[in-house]
Formats: sequence, structure tokens, C-alpha cells
Amino acid sequence: MALLDDLRALLGADHVLTEAADVAPYLSDWTGAFVGTAAAVLRPADTAQVAAAVGACAAAGVAVVPQGGNTGLAGGGVPDASGEQVVLVLDRLRRVRSVDPVADTITVEAGVVLATVQEQAAAVGRLFPLSLGSEGSCTVGGNVSTNAGGTAVLRYGMMRDLVLGLEVVLPDGRVWDGLRPLRKDNTGYDLKQLFIGAEGTLGIVTAAVLRMLPDTPRRATALLALPSVDAAVALLPLLREHGGGELSTWELVDRQALELVTANLPEARDPFGEPHPCYGLVEYAGSADHVASRLEEALTDGVERGLVVDAVVAGSPSQRAELWALREGVSEAQKVEGATLKHDVTLPITDLAGYVAEVGPRVLDALPGARLVVYGHIGDGNLHYNVSAPVGDDDALRAAAPALTRIVYDAVAARGGSISAEHGLGALKRDAAASYKSDVEVELMRTVKRALDPRGLMNPGKVLPD
Repeated sequence: MALLDDLRALLGADHVLTEAADVAPYLSDWTGAFVGTAAAVLRPADTAQVAAAVGACAAAGVAVVPQGGNTGLAGGGVPDASGEQVVLVLDRLRRVRSVDPVADTITVEAGVVLATVQEQAAAVGRLFPLSLGSEGSCTVGGNVSTNAGGTAVLRYGMMRDLVLGLEVVLPDGRVWDGLRPLRKDNTGYDLKQLFIGAEGTLGIVTAAVLRMLPDTPRRATALLALPSVDAAVALLPLLREHGGGELSTWELVDRQALELVTANLPEARDPFGEPHPCYGLVEYAGSADHVASRLEEALTDGVERGLVVDAVVAGSPSQRAELWALREGVSEAQKVEGATLKHDVTLPITDLAGYVAEVGPRVLDALPGARLVVYGHIGDGNLHYNVSAPVGDDDALRAAAPALTRIVYDAVAARGGSISAEHGLGALKRDAAASYKSDVEVELMRTVKRALDPRGLMNPGKVLPD
């Protein structure tokens, strides 16, 4: 293949992988549900090499599948089964280009791991607030391209709220340098927003200017035992009232989710003496010690109103980590248990309890014995509505999956919600998303795609149906 010889000349032979054992780690996603093949895996060292590689592929008419830390859950970074696409991995673009504590900005390349951004910000007394369970391995390019959310959206917003500028390699190999650290720029279309959440279908993000914020070294954290999802929703305004702008996290974990974590993850334990229908993880974060007293006042108020049954307050950083592990370990625990059908939906917050009450019985009618694992971000209306297989019967879940997903998504659509909150569409939700959008909305998206990638060579088969 002449293209491979050209790519070896551009990137170096060691960074154009073609042997089966070398390419295998890049051909499936974290869930294992999506597996493809590729003509090669490319590992460019910098933006210039990304541009050269993309340009060569464009000239040869070969499609490019960008990949970051490969922690996605929707198949967005996996090639198809044709063996004709190339995977372009950004893990060598790991430079922190600048840290500016005066302007509160940090400029990093796409392969920089999220935890590294957090550490760099902390080193200058600042905070980069995006926080995910995969923050030790997910990368900035993937975070931008999927518009990642995480546990602090309630206070700080999604990834698009934290991006000031981007550098992007376009489908023809040209580079758009939009790395401007400006808070105000009213000179026309906000082009960076086209690429945030586009999952590499319009171009490849190679670097980003990100916002830093004032640090919040004081944390007050508690796990609450709750009587219902209704109570979790009702607590949100109360927690805001007591915490003001210092409420950063309000997470939901149902009983089934907690049981999976304590059964499958070492050292995880239920901190309460008896089971409860669901649990809430709350955290206030600020710069002064009063966050602890504000949390105590909020819990007292919640108990008096019958919204909180019991609470465990973290008394040390290690206890805080133990409470967070009960929330962040759910996905890993489900994977240990066997087959899981994952849904990442968002709803108007006031509809969350009604949604859970409606959908659960319908799912169990369709698949008796299924285990409903419901957890997520009450503060921004995002539920991970997952279904684990009946014990020992993964095949039953796989057979019922289309019907179960339709139940989950139809109820979301009926309430004006979204079938993808923070995981992106990838290949998993591509067709379903189009079916729930209006014809006008789908055609607008296609128009943008045709304008920037007229030959359909940039991550084809993702986000939009062919």
C-alpha cells in the first residue's frame, strides 16, 4: 500500500503500526462492544505530523478515525470492519504548552491526560474542575471531542464551558489555529464550538486553551441515605440554599449500584447499618472552613424535612476518597458482573423521579430478573440508566437489548430529554439520535458535515447515519 510507505516517511516507521499484536489495543473500545480492523495505526508526535498524515490520507481517499485515551463507551474511536481505515492516535501529543495563572488559562495538547491538567493547575494554586472516573487515562482531545461532563457540571458546566480556544487539523490536512485565550471575541461564528462534541467527525483537535478557576482546597463531603429519588430531587434546592455557590456535587446512587460496588471492588463497604432505596453524594467546596458548617446545616434541614434518613460525613481525606469510590466504582463493578446495557440520558430535573418510576417496571416486564443500576448527576439531570443482565444470563440481556433501549429512550423523548448526556453518540447511538431529532435538525448537522468534510473521510459512521 503506497500510502503506508508515505506515512512511514512522514511519521517514522516505528509509529505506523501494522502488525496484528501492535494494532490490537486500538481496535476496540473500553466496553468491548465495538471491535474493528484497520489498515494501520498512526502515532504522530505533534500537530505538524497530524496534519501531514491527515493530508496524505485525504489525497489517497482513506478515512481517518481519531482516538484519544480510548476510554469511550459509545464506539466513537473504533474503526469499522473493512480494514481500510486508519486509526490516528494522539497519545504522543503530550506537551503542556503554557500555564498562565494571571489569565487563568492552561494550553495543552490533545494527548495530555486529564489528571495531568488538574495537577498542573493545582501547582499554581488553581483548579481545573472537569472530573471523571477515567481522569487518570482519558485525554483532553477526547474530553473536548465528546464534550465531557463528569461530577462537577452542576457548578462548572460541561467541557465546552471550559474551552477558550482550539487548534484543529481539518479533513484536508490544513490546520486551523484558534488557540486564543480570549474571554471575549465577537468576530463572527464561534468556530471552536463546531468541534466540541463533534467526536472527530469534522476535524482532529490537537490542542486546547482551557480555563482555570480559583482553587477550592476545603471540601465537605457526605453520603446520604435517602428514602426515594423524589427526595434526592427535592434536596437540590435545599443544598443550593445552604451552600450557595459552593455546592459542587450532588450525585445519585441507587441500592443496586451500591451493592454491585461493595460486592465486587476490594475495600468498598456500605457505611450504613441497613439498606436504603438510594443514596446521595454531596460535596461543598470552597476556600474557607465554613463549608463544613454549611453542609452540617443542610443535612440537619434535610433530616427535619424527612428527605434524609441517615448520613455519613467524611472526617478526613481518606474517608472522602472512600465515599467517592462508592460512586465512581459503579461502572467498573458492573463490568465485573457481566453484560451491561448502558444508557446515558438527561432529563429536566423535575422529571427524574417520574422517569425512574415509570421506566423500571417496563424494563422488568420486558426482561424479568434484570438488575436496574441507576446512578448519575442529579444536579444536572443526567442519569446513567444501566441494565445489568439477570444473574448468569448475559445472553438474555443481549437478546432483549433493542427492546430495552427503546423503552428507555422513548420515555426520555416523551419528557423532552436527550438520549446522550455526556458519553457522545459514536456508533452506538448514531441511528437512534437521528430518529429522535427533527428532520430540520438532522439536515443542519449534515450540512455542517458536508461543508467541512465533503468526502466523508473524517471518522465516518459516527454521530450521523451514512
